[in-house]
Amino acid sequence: MEILWLGHSCFRIRSREATVVTDPCDKKTGYAIGKLSADIVTVSHDHPGHSNVAAVANHPRIIRGPGEFEVSGVSIIGIQTFHDAKRGAERGKNTAYVFEMEDLRVCHLGDLGHLPTEEQVEELSGIDILMIPVGGGSTIDAGVAMQTVNLLEPALVIPMHYRTEVSTDPDLAPVDRFLKEMGASDAERTPRLTITRAGLPSETQVVYLDYRR
Repeated sequence: MEILWLGHSCFRIRSREATVVTDPCDKKTGYAIGKLSADIVTVSHDHPGHSNVAAVANHPRIIRGPGEFEVSGVSIIGIQTFHDAKRGAERGKNTAYVFEMEDLRVCHLGDLGHLPTEEQVEELSGIDILMIPVGGGSTIDAGVAMQTVNLLEPALVIPMHYRTEVSTDPDLAPVDRFLKEMGASDAERTPRLTITRAGLPSETQVVYLDYRR
């Protein structure tokens, strides 16, 4: 499996079964994701920074919201969460997605705005690779992100939705605090993650992906 971070909360996940694009963002975020091609697109919530499905070619299956789906050999579970810590009263709902691809469980938390509940932790159990927002503002910050990692115990953690040299959201914090909280301040950026089940670490590690322009 190959994972590229395309900026904000947008990733391209390519496996033997299919190609998935998560939360495609528009140019107002500061990121240029280009014209992508995918079999599946997931949208965590209806906001231009997360729902620019027009940027993805190949007539992909668009998945929005909770439920269980089977597309192109990929099993997908959408789990309802909230975009804030007040059960959606401020920013509405958010969907976290779990993908089963190449014998790996990959989770994209979207714009999660709260610490997962006990029930949600159970639904998110067994995660191998976790894509998690860490920049605060409209999502959880570095401290809550670390607590979430401790609850879910993934093998690999990929931070997303934080301030970079091109992002335009002034409320986002940079990734540094999350890396420090995770004891990964010396983590080196890497352009992509290529991983198999056999290559998973025995203890949780942070993968610091570089934005691919």
